[in-house]
Amino acid sequence: MPAVQRSEFALALNQVASERGVDVSVVLDTVKNAILAAYRKDHPGIELEEYTAELSPITGEAHIFHNGKDITPPGFGRIAAQTAKQVILQKIREKEKEAVLSDYRVKIGGIVNGMVLRFAGANIIIDIGKAEALLPASEQIPNEKYHLNQRLVFYLQDIRQGPKGEEIIVSRTDNGLISGLFQREVPEVAQGSVEIKAVVREPGNRSKVAVSSTQSGIDPVGSCVGQKGVRVQAIIQELGGLEKIDIVQWSEDIKQYIAQSLSPAKNLRVEIDEKEKVAHVFVPKDELSLAIGKEGQNVRLAYKLTKYRIEIEGNEEATEPKAEEVTEKTKEKTEEVVEEASEKNAKEAAAAEVVTELKAEEKLISEETKTPSEKTGQEKTE
Repeated sequence: MPAVQRSEFALALNQVASERGVDVSVVLDTVKNAILAAYRKDHPGIELEEYTAELSPITGEAHIFHNGKDITPPGFGRIAAQTAKQVILQKIREKEKEAVLSDYRVKIGGIVNGMVLRFAGANIIIDIGKAEALLPASEQIPNEKYHLNQRLVFYLQDIRQGPKGEEIIVSRTDNGLISGLFQREVPEVAQGSVEIKAVVREPGNRSKVAVSSTQSGIDPVGSCVGQKGVRVQAIIQELGGLEKIDIVQWSEDIKQYIAQSLSPAKNLRVEIDEKEKVAHVFVPKDELSLAIGKEGQNVRLAYKLTKYRIEIEGNEEATEPKAEEVTEKTKEKTEEVVEEASEKNAKEAAAAEVVTELKAEEKLISEETKTPSEKTGQEKTE
C-alpha cells in the first residue's frame, strides 16, 4: 500500500493539537464552527442551525451544506477569512485552558512548586508551570515576606470562578501544606506505614502534627523527625524557618493523647469529663509555662488537636514535698546521724581500752625479763 503524503494542513492540525494538549477532533470542530461564523458574517440573517460544515482533516478543504445541499461559496473573502482565524485562535485558547484546568483539578489537595510572578494589589500571581495561580491575601503567611522570582511550595486549594473565568487558588496557610511536605520528605508517610492523623497550625508561628504507625516496629515520631532532626528541619525551611513543628504520638487513649498534645511539657496528670468534653490537666510548676505556651499558644493548639477543652492547673505535690514529710524525713535523718555518732564513740572507747591493756601487759613483761643486777641498780637509784 503506497504511503499517503500528509498535507501542510494535516501537519499544522496535528502540531496545534499536540502543542495545546487537545485532541485533533476538538480542533476540527472548532474550525468548523469558525467557518460557519465566517459564512454568517457574509450572509447575515441566516439560521446556523440549518447549516453544517464539513472539513477534510487531510487537505483542509471545507464545504458548507444547507439541507444536504452544498452551497459553499467560491471564497469567503478577506474579512471572512480573518474572522475564521480569530474564532479559531479564541476557541483553541479556550480549549487549551480547559485542558490545563482539567490537569490541575486532579492535583487539588496536593502541593506544587511555584514562583512569585507579579503582585496584583494584596494578591500575588504565582507561576506553577503550565498555568498561573492566585495566592490571595487571606492565604499568605502573615509574617512571611514575598519578592519577585521567589520559589516556594504551595498547597493547591481549589479552582474557583473569578472575574476572568476560572482561577487556580493556592495557599501557604492551609494545613494541607504541612501534610504534603511530610509526604514528600518522609518516605514512611508516602508509603503509608506512618499515618498523619491530624494537623493544626497557627501559620508562621507553630504547628502540631499527630502521627501513628500502621506497622509494628516503626516509630512514627522518630520517622517524621529523622536522624538529628534532618527531615523536620527540611520542612521548617520550606516554611521560611518561621514555624516550629511539634510532632506528637496519636493514641486511642484520650488521656494519653491529651498529655502528648501538650508536648514539650512532661509529667502531666489528666482527668477527663467525657460529658462536657473537658480535660483537667495537672502540671508540675516547673512545666507550667511549657504546657500553656506563649500567650496560651500551646494549650490552644492542643485543644484544636484533641477537640477537648483543656483546663491546666499547677500541681504543687509534683514539685514540693509536704511539710509533714519533710519533718519526718529530717527526724529520721537526725536519728541516723546520732546513732552513727554513738556507734563511733563506742568503737573509739573500746579501742582506747585495748591500747591501755596492751601497754600494761608490755610493762609487766619488761619487768619480768630484767636481770638481778639491773633490778639492784634500779633499787639503788630509787
